[in-house]
Amino acid sequence: MNRMKTAMLIAVMTALFMGLGYLVGGTGGMAIAFVVAAAMNLFSYWNADKLVLRMHHAVEVDQHSAPEYYGIVAGLAQRAGLPMPRVYVIQEDQPNAFATGRNPENAAVAATTGLLERMTPEEVAGVMAHELAHVQNRDTLIMTITATLAGAISMLGNFAFFMGGNRENNNPLGAVGLILGIIVAPIAAMIVQMAISRTREYSADRRGAEICGNPRWLASALAKLAQAAGRTVNYDAERNPATAHMFIVNPLSGQRMDNLFSTHPDTQNRIEALLALEGGHLAAAPRHAPEPVAYESGAEQAGPWARGLDRNRRPDAAPRRGPWG
Repeated sequence: MNRMKTAMLIAVMTALFMGLGYLVGGTGGMAIAFVVAAAMNLFSYWNADKLVLRMHHAVEVDQHSAPEYYGIVAGLAQRAGLPMPRVYVIQEDQPNAFATGRNPENAAVAATTGLLERMTPEEVAGVMAHELAHVQNRDTLIMTITATLAGAISMLGNFAFFMGGNRENNNPLGAVGLILGIIVAPIAAMIVQMAISRTREYSADRRGAEICGNPRWLASALAKLAQAAGRTVNYDAERNPATAHMFIVNPLSGQRMDNLFSTHPDTQNRIEALLALEGGHLAAAPRHAPEPVAYESGAEQAGPWARGLDRNRRPDAAPRRGPWG
């Protein structure tokens, strides 16, 4: 059902893009908009993961450079029946993580040093299980295509605003229709993009809890993430807001905007949904995983990297080596 809803929402995005193209350039503009959308989606399909990782200055790690972090991801991937994804670390104080890639065979997961510093191994396992759930559900491809179409709609709207459209385009709504298209289409695209993101987050939370075997691990991590992310500015995310929906929690400083314009569902609702799963029949936790920790909402429990943590170090400082690698 979720996949059907997502397909319908993407169809709406494509229709918005083509409709705006019609308002700008008539039937010819609509045809051009369709070709542009297809080209952008094709490019995104093959290259979006590389672009996103480069935007956030992610560095690939392996079992030698980050043995514990890499080992957690490897164990969870095996548990979920997934190919081993590429594993990255982002030198960023804000605790966060995301997954990308066009399919499970070409997937990558990334966590910030802020997340590894603040989270326990159990909580890291919960977060990375959530990201692997996105990979397994193929959300990474869906979100990339949606983000690409939303960006294209905004770009076309800006083009129409500056060019004023084509008065010979046989648009039955005339100038009024063009103005409405310029204003309404980008907003509608943004709302559709956010609706898709919210739908996928709840599904990934549930599947992530099944993969790691304990919903409290992810619930505890979300409480810490919500508390810490709002106090730390992620400069790369601010420069590239189109990638905000890919993170496990909203990385943007404007995340306290009205819920209608939030890329993520309310964190407390996500936590409550996870805790409600405890009475269900989740699969057993991976053999290598540690015992679960007690859930404390908003607790500032430190992770293995936090020993000797310098809160004042520059964002461009060299990564610090520790138990995570």
